[in-house]
Amino acid sequence: MLTTVRRILKYCKSYWGYLILTIFCTLIGISLSLLVPVMIGRAVDYAVGRGQVDFSGLGKIALHLGIMIFISSIFQFLESLFINRLAFGTVKNLRSELTAKLEEMPVSYIDGNARGDMIARVISDIEILSDGLLQGFAQLFTGIVTIIGTLIFMLMINIKITVIVVLMTPLSLIAAAKITSLSHHAFQRQSELRGRIGGLTEEFVGSQKLVKAFAYEERAETRFSEINQELGEAGLKATFFSSVSNPLTRFVNGLIYAAVGTVGALGAVGALPWVGVMTVGDLASFLAFSNQYTKPFNEISGVVAELQNAVSCAQRVFEVLDMPSESDDSQCEILESCRGELEFKDVSFSYLPEKPLIQHFSMKSGHGQKIAIVGPTGCGKSTVINLLLRFYEIQEGEILLDNQNTKNFTRDSLRNQFGMVLQETWIFTGTVAENIAYGKPAASREEIIQAAKAAHAHGFIKRLPNGYDTVISDNSGLSQGQKQLLCIARIMLTSPPMLILDEATSSIDLRTEQRIQKAFETLMQGRTSFVIAHRLSTIRNADLILVMCEGNIIEQGTHAQLIAQDGFYAELYRSQFAG
Repeated sequence: MLTTVRRILKYCKSYWGYLILTIFCTLIGISLSLLVPVMIGRAVDYAVGRGQVDFSGLGKIALHLGIMIFISSIFQFLESLFINRLAFGTVKNLRSELTAKLEEMPVSYIDGNARGDMIARVISDIEILSDGLLQGFAQLFTGIVTIIGTLIFMLMINIKITVIVVLMTPLSLIAAAKITSLSHHAFQRQSELRGRIGGLTEEFVGSQKLVKAFAYEERAETRFSEINQELGEAGLKATFFSSVSNPLTRFVNGLIYAAVGTVGALGAVGALPWVGVMTVGDLASFLAFSNQYTKPFNEISGVVAELQNAVSCAQRVFEVLDMPSESDDSQCEILESCRGELEFKDVSFSYLPEKPLIQHFSMKSGHGQKIAIVGPTGCGKSTVINLLLRFYEIQEGEILLDNQNTKNFTRDSLRNQFGMVLQETWIFTGTVAENIAYGKPAASREEIIQAAKAAHAHGFIKRLPNGYDTVISDNSGLSQGQKQLLCIARIMLTSPPMLILDEATSSIDLRTEQRIQKAFETLMQGRTSFVIAHRLSTIRNADLILVMCEGNIIEQGTHAQLIAQDGFYAELYRSQFAG
């Protein structure tokens, strides 16, 4: 826990100016507030009894009190302002670093973790950290200054009673420390479950149609209820421990106040000579200081929940920041252009060590060839593409581009040589033109329109309310096929040297698909292309067809050659046209 707190404080370095101003304002504000009990004690001594009241002296004290309270309030306001700047600036930097870290993480991490959990870490966990940092740091620092200040003033009034207060203080500290230890584990569990329930919610909401199609609602609700029940129990446990802390410390502090009042009163009337001489005003000031001395312990224990929750959330954030990023390739060569000659040499890869997938895979394609990859689900077709783009790193072998190992190039420059259209579409919130120009932001309107026409998307775009300036999103009512056409238009616009089409026309009607295929044929001329297709009729004119099964190429050749072999491909082809 202390390691996490120290690490959080490192992120405050950029805002040391606000920290210094916060400390200065706190010192001034608390110092003035600590003078208030002194003035009140003097005022008590000015009112000795009936007919023995120094109204002139009381008037001066009242004026001084008003001025001190006013100035103290101003500095306390400035303290809150500066601590806000410090806290929000710190979490802003932390959120930016976390977001940048996620962009640097390998695809394997993104694929292996729930999207909702990652979103929760970036948004809700950092928000809770911000609230905890605001309340916790401010009250902790203010409490320490108050404790030190009140001790100094109490020592000036009566050393012996001050010793009694100090000796009884550990009772409050021990109680708070025990509760803190118990609540930390509860809040840690609560943060973990909050991430799980966020991931589950994102999964159900994002796949709502699938949930309904398979009548999975009851089972989904059961899964959600189970985790929600655990979260409720963890939250109840954490809240219980944090709630016990404040009343317990208040009880101990009440005992301290009672002890000080009793001993001080007996000393003031001479019943306890060892206490020393004290006026009634001194006793009033001492009791006020005693109350101020114990108050920070109450306040600190009162924000234990926020502090523990904040630290637990910070640990989840730091877990991501501590994960290894993709290996640094800044020293690698930048690939400006390529011919598109690709070769897999004895490549082996598996997502999990215990589950081998691609074993000793080899293939070679020449410049401008169209390579089709077919096979049953899970045979490794999409994995080949992931390895080609270095979304995942191979365990053995080499992947060569123009006779050079792709590991010699930076990932960005390598990926810039490919245009990829996937079966899964992706539309971000923005205009149609901005969506098409995602890979080429500087493209002119004429270029965008030309790309849309090549993708046969121009027609439906013109029918939209504002044409190319219509603001769309993934939930804007576009059909899956229309979204796919926009994704294809992106590739038409960037016109990369190599293409990857992973079931690119799966969501498009047959008539439009025929038009798109013609557009792709034009786009593929002179470009090396990899096509993953389930409809074998779309890849009959491929220069090379790779038939994969369980991570290995079991057949390869042209469509005519594979049909003539009468093997796995021929059987697969006939099955699609049977009947």
